[in-house]
Amino acid sequence: MQENNQEQNQVKLSALEDIIKNKYQEAADLKAQGINPYPAHVEVKNTCLEVKNAPVDTQVITAGRLVQLRLMGKAAFAHIKDFTGKMQIYVQRDLLGEDKYTFFKKHIAVGDFVRVSGHIFLTKTGEKTIKADSVELISKAIRPLPEKFHGLQDTEVRFRNRHLDLIANEDVKEIFIKRAKIISSIRKTLDEKGYLEVETPTLTPSAGGAIAKPFETFHNALKMPLFMRIALELYHKRLIIGGLDKIYEIGKMFRNEGIDTTHNPEFTMMELYQAYGDVYTMADLFEEILGNAASAIGAGKVMYRGREINLKPPYKRISIPVIWQETFGQDIHEVLDGREFKKEPLLALAKKAGVAVKESEPANKIFDALFDERIVNKFDDPVLMMDYPTAVSPFSKTKPGDPAIVERFEAFVAGGQEIANAYSEINDPADQYQRLKDQAAQKAQDAGNEDADIVDMDYIVAMESGMPPTGGMGIGIDRINMMLTGQDSIREIILFPTLKNLDKQTENN
Repeated sequence: MQENNQEQNQVKLSALEDIIKNKYQEAADLKAQGINPYPAHVEVKNTCLEVKNAPVDTQVITAGRLVQLRLMGKAAFAHIKDFTGKMQIYVQRDLLGEDKYTFFKKHIAVGDFVRVSGHIFLTKTGEKTIKADSVELISKAIRPLPEKFHGLQDTEVRFRNRHLDLIANEDVKEIFIKRAKIISSIRKTLDEKGYLEVETPTLTPSAGGAIAKPFETFHNALKMPLFMRIALELYHKRLIIGGLDKIYEIGKMFRNEGIDTTHNPEFTMMELYQAYGDVYTMADLFEEILGNAASAIGAGKVMYRGREINLKPPYKRISIPVIWQETFGQDIHEVLDGREFKKEPLLALAKKAGVAVKESEPANKIFDALFDERIVNKFDDPVLMMDYPTAVSPFSKTKPGDPAIVERFEAFVAGGQEIANAYSEINDPADQYQRLKDQAAQKAQDAGNEDADIVDMDYIVAMESGMPPTGGMGIGIDRINMMLTGQDSIREIILFPTLKNLDKQTENN
C-alpha cells in the first residue's frame, strides 16, 4: 500500500513538473511575441464588490484572479476574485473580436490574474455579470491552484502554504479579516480612553517581566548577549514612572518553549498600564475591551472548544478565597503560609477531592491542579477570578490586611482558557527588588544554575525615582482571536505559525 502511494505521488510530481515547465515556456513565448504577461502598471477602477453594487449598464474596469472558467465555443463564463469577493464575467467572441478571443481561450487559464473592462448586465438567472469588451492577462500563474480550487484541507499543507490556503478557503481569509477588526477595535477602545500607544525594545539586555525561557542572540558590535523579549512590563513601568500615565503596546513576544494548540514561540500580546488605577480599574477596562471587540465582528455568542460562550458584558467576578471555601469546604488560608503554600495540606486536599497529583510536584503545581480541575473548569462564559494567593503572584500588591492574598485577576473562558491577567502593580522598590530576586532564584534553580543573576537593576533604579499607584493588564491577542473566531488551534489565527523544518525532498512532495 505504501509503495502504491509513493508511486502515485511520484506520478503527480512528474505531472506537476510538466505543467510548470509548459507554463514557463508559454510565458517565454508570449514575451518573444512582444506580449508582457507581467505588466508593471494596470489601471483598475472598481473592486468586485463595487461592481456587484453598481447598477446595470454601468461601465466598469476591475481585476482579479481567474478562479472558474467555463468555455462554450464562441463564448465563456468565468469568475474572477479579488479581496472583496467574486464577480462573474461573460466573454463573447463577437464582442471581443476573433484574435483577442482566441488569445483568451489559448493563454488565459484558472489561476491567472486578469483585468476586465465592460458593462454590467443581468443573466437569465438574475446574476450580475460583466459583459467584457476587454480581457487582459496581467499575471501568468505558473503553478496550478490546489485541487482545482475545490479546497485545501490538509492542515500541514495549509500552514506551510498559507498563500494557497487563502486562495482556496474563503473561511480562512475571513478569520484574518476578523483578526484585523478585533485588533483595530482594541486600539480604538484604548485610544478613545486616552491611552497612548508606545513601542519598546524587542531586543533586551535581560529577559525580565515574566517567568519564561527566552531566545538568546549576540550583538557583534557591542560584544554582548541580547534576548528576544518575553514581556513588556519592565519598560512600560519605566514610562509610567516618567509620567506617561496611560499606555499600551501590542506586539510580538518570544518564548523558547513548547508548541501546542495554544502556544506558539512567537505570539502577539498586549500590555497596558494606568497610573492611579488598580486591579478593579483593569477589570472594568477588560470588559469594555472584550465586549467592543466581540461587537466589532458581530460575535454576541461563539462556539469555542466545544462550548457556547456568551460574550456580552458584564462578566462574573469571583473571589478565589470565596469559591475555594464553597468548593472544598475550607478556608484557603489553611493551605497558605504568608507568601508560600503549605504542601502537605494541599496534597491531602487533592487526595480528598480526587485530583491526581504527584507527591513530588511543587506546591504551586498542586494548587494549579485543584484550581483548574475543580474550580475554573465550571465556567464557559468569561469569568474574572479575583484575589489570588501571593504564592503564585509575585508581582501584585497584597490586599490590605492580608499578605497571603494579592490584588490580581485572571480572565478565563471555556472551562479554563486564560485570556488576560491583571494586577494592582507593586510600586515599592524594596518589595519589587526582593520579588525580582526571588524570581531570579527560581529561574536559576529551574535552569540548574545557582549563579544566574537576571534582576533588572535599571528598572529598580527607575522605580526609586517614585512610581504612582498603577493598574496593569496583559491580554493574549492570539487567545482572544481564537475565542472570538471559534478556533481551537492557535495556528489557525496566526498567518505563518512556527513549523518544524522539512527536508527539501519532503517539502517538494
